[in-house]
Amino acid sequence: MSIIKSFKDAFNGIINTVSTERNLKIQVIIMICVISVGLIVGLSNMEWIICIISFGLVISAELFNTSIEKTLDYIDKEYNNEIRFIKDASAGAVLTLAIASAVIGLIIFIPKLV
Repeated sequence: MSIIKSFKDAFNGIINTVSTERNLKIQVIIMICVISVGLIVGLSNMEWIICIISFGLVISAELFNTSIEKTLDYIDKEYNNEIRFIKDASAGAVLTLAIASAVIGLIIFIPKLV
């Protein structure tokens, strides 16, 4: 497989997931809002780096979570306590990163907005 095909497949994965997953759409909208406000308030280079790392972590975690959920749905379409546990744990990982990112955002933005 060529490197160009690998990148194309990866971008397709991001686009397909954003277009089908509500939570990822919300996270992308929040990211766009944070970028817009960051441009307005004039974040420093270090603040941009921190925001970009936070965006990447949350969106990557959501992509992993979606992959895990879709794989488990493919394996077993019936309700299964073990699968529910795995899905909940995966969603919890995303939530943990999202909360940490929100706190980081508040630490960065509150002083600039008050």
